[in-house]
Amino acid sequence: MPISLNMNNNKPIFSAFLFTAILNSLLFSSSLARVFTETTTVFDVSASSNRAQNALSITPPQFHSHHLSNSSLSLSLHSRLAIHKHNYKDYESLVRARLARDAARVQSLNRNLNLALAGDAVRPNSLTAPVVSGQSQGSGEYFARIAVGQPAQSFYLVPDTGSDITWLQCLPCSIGNTCYPQTDPIFNPTSSSSYRPLSCDSQQCQSLNRPGCQSGTCVYQVWYGDGSFTTGDFATETLTFGNSKSIPNLPIGCGHDNKGLFVGAAGLIGLGGGALSLSSQLKASSFSYCLVDRDSDSSSTLEFDSARPSDSITTPLLKNNRIDSYRYVQVTGMSVGGKALSISSTRFEIDGSGMGGIIVDSGTFITRLPTDVYESLREAFVQGARSLTAAGAISPFDTCYNLAGQSNVQVPTVAFELSKGNLLQLPARNYLIRMDTAGTYCLAFLKLTTSSLSIIGSFQQQGMRVSYDLVNSLVGFSSNKC
Repeated sequence: MPISLNMNNNKPIFSAFLFTAILNSLLFSSSLARVFTETTTVFDVSASSNRAQNALSITPPQFHSHHLSNSSLSLSLHSRLAIHKHNYKDYESLVRARLARDAARVQSLNRNLNLALAGDAVRPNSLTAPVVSGQSQGSGEYFARIAVGQPAQSFYLVPDTGSDITWLQCLPCSIGNTCYPQTDPIFNPTSSSSYRPLSCDSQQCQSLNRPGCQSGTCVYQVWYGDGSFTTGDFATETLTFGNSKSIPNLPIGCGHDNKGLFVGAAGLIGLGGGALSLSSQLKASSFSYCLVDRDSDSSSTLEFDSARPSDSITTPLLKNNRIDSYRYVQVTGMSVGGKALSISSTRFEIDGSGMGGIIVDSGTFITRLPTDVYESLREAFVQGARSLTAAGAISPFDTCYNLAGQSNVQVPTVAFELSKGNLLQLPARNYLIRMDTAGTYCLAFLKLTTSSLSIIGSFQQQGMRVSYDLVNSLVGFSSNKC
């Protein structure tokens, strides 16, 4: 392309044509997209206040059918508050309970990762159950409705992208132990014509991390870092997905001894990356979920083999060779107020020992970030939110604001930088958390303390359809697709 020069004053002057071309190139360059990102966004304080005021009076949901293609499978997905009976005295108590469950969840993820990194040397050699933490608040912020057995019996299970085994409580409970309280009646395998215990030499049994054998029947155990555990018979059973077809012979744990933080749900749906997860056993090309606002009675879906929304912002789904279950994603940085944080583009990478990296987790509540990333984010946010009235820290958060009496406020934007310059900009409701009835809101990120594992939590995922393309190893995020 020719360049027009004015040789009289020895100062090169670009032609208007070239100048326009260069400007267009800059505007549409994905690597420079962050320059043109919005710097502020509106936080609807009134809407958040209304949800908080109504949260403790939410009634059980009405079930709705969701129309998908014939090749797709769908489960109804509800917030915990809409399903599990509660006795919180006020909204602050509700938030505190969520944060306590969150701390236990993160402890569990980190412990399981440490066990995987350390290898079999530190794993228990028997199926003796670990000591329980003693907490009984209940885990899982979202419940999916799925039918088990023939005839089909419906149960609430917690979708868990951080583990592989799908299990539910079963009768009889072990002698000297009781099953924890759940919303539905406990499953009785003798009442199902499709229940089949797996033999000890079956492929599914051998795929367990620590298979056990009792009277020729495969025994499973899953223990969690907070002291919770489940153990029982490993079997195959028919699962029915909403109004869709039934799938026979899926491996499922029938837990006769279950303790810890599962109160309310009948068990878990394993959606991790291992061979025994439900997505792997279904040979699904994809799965997706959308987490509705946890203070609402709205419902959404957990779907298998449905098309990813066309407006999804994608990034590669990564593998940590030291632990199959966790779903790592490629994140290259973060921005606040449209400006990239001064951190290395490799800050969220997995190193050669399996440390580091960032996962998307449906069970963790609040996003965890490396200390330097968090402190950089906090400093940038505080600078951009100088017009807000600061409030004292409310543990575990250190950056809080008094928004009482406000309807709408302008706050700095917060975004994750993904591969190829893609930006996942979060709505303000996904990073400002209401802490009490007085109108105190805090910046909803926490820094890592004893672990290198970063986590994108469910609070930051609310209102987005998170789609896992298992064929092309991509994860997509699409707003307002619940």
